[in-house]
Amino acid sequence: MPKTQFTWCFSILMMRLVLLASLVGIARVSSAESSIVTLGTGGFTGVYYPAGGAICRLVNNERSLHGIRCSVESTGGSVDNLQRVRDGDLDLGIAQSDWIHHAYQGSDLFKSAGPDTELRALFYLYPEYFTMIARADSGIKSFDQLLGKRVNVGARGSGQRATLDVLMRLYQWDNSVFSEALELDPAEQASALCNNRIDVMIYTLGHPSGATKEVTRECESRLIALTGKPLKELIAKNSFYHRAIIPGGLYRGNREATPTLGVMATFFTTSEMSDDTVYSLVKSVFENFQRFRELHPVFADLDKEAMVAGKFSIPVHPGALRYYRESGLLKEP
Repeated sequence: MPKTQFTWCFSILMMRLVLLASLVGIARVSSAESSIVTLGTGGFTGVYYPAGGAICRLVNNERSLHGIRCSVESTGGSVDNLQRVRDGDLDLGIAQSDWIHHAYQGSDLFKSAGPDTELRALFYLYPEYFTMIARADSGIKSFDQLLGKRVNVGARGSGQRATLDVLMRLYQWDNSVFSEALELDPAEQASALCNNRIDVMIYTLGHPSGATKEVTRECESRLIALTGKPLKELIAKNSFYHRAIIPGGLYRGNREATPTLGVMATFFTTSEMSDDTVYSLVKSVFENFQRFRELHPVFADLDKEAMVAGKFSIPVHPGALRYYRESGLLKEP
């Protein structure tokens, strides 16, 4: 073959290879862009938002391996996430185990909507504690002493608002028993308490938490114990609740342990998400578990086995089960 013809053929071949490589690159980008999942969390001052951010960070770090991009959205919390995942506005969410149970069964707040039997669990995140914080000068030392006080009952759609409503029904209360019942967002609570706008703020969240540190640092405030016969009956009748203890010494001015009601923060999706996508999401977290534990103080004591071995309120997604079996985290009977 003449040299000029060889050079021309070689140039054509190289152009085709470059074009092919470009098309492959475009295809990969398009695939990655089409594999965007949105994770509903909670308010900026709670733990759900940084928890979702930690999950998405690990997923996005391995995007080149699975083509999935994870996006975090701040929301109203548990109930809001469950409603929006059901409506298709979110792909994934974090919610309290009690409200996941009610959404799946179509009970309590979800009675009118009916059962959402498409819900699927991925893994537990951490224990959550029903947390009441009162001004030190309020005189409040127990739940029944909230009568006649200024209480932030919480934003609509939040897990703490819904759980407070459950407790109030046990006592046959409604908001009229308070001198004021405010519906402040989580980010507004601490300043409202310290500025004497309210006597009590309420959260359901993991500890240690930045919000609790803030309020106990900025003004004299105390964690309030939740005990008594109504609570015992509630736990006895509902497997998704358990007795919990907020350790003493986590926050300024709160040396003693505080008994309260506990649930589990649960990472969830629906059966519509593909097995491969869920497998990759779960693998990204569990294959980088030490890094995950370092991303927030509430993750420091997480245990892989405990995150997958508990009794979930809803079925576990097949994609998650696949990873747990392959990794040996799930022991078949």
